[in-house]
Amino acid sequence: MSRHSKLQKQVLALYRQFLRAGKEKPGFVPRIRDEFRENSRIKKTDVMHIEYLYRRGQRQLEQLRDANTKQLGSFSKAAEPHTSKTGPEPTCR
Repeated sequence: MSRHSKLQKQVLALYRQFLRAGKEKPGFVPRIRDEFRENSRIKKTDVMHIEYLYRRGQRQLEQLRDANTKQLGSFSKAAEPHTSKTGPEPTCR
């Protein structure tokens, strides 16, 4: 088994904290897993990006732990705006 760096241990601990916090809210755990899985593709040598995402994750974890949190809007990427190929929508007068 390979040894993990300090940053890797911090990220794994953050992941476990997210999973614990997400258990209480329906639909959160699959999205948390997907987000971490997506970011696992980042090269281990890209430390600045990993540290940025780690700090961002800490802030998002605090939001998730808030009892008033009902959605995960800030966890996912925004969808591309859909542009219609048929032109502008007709208006009724």
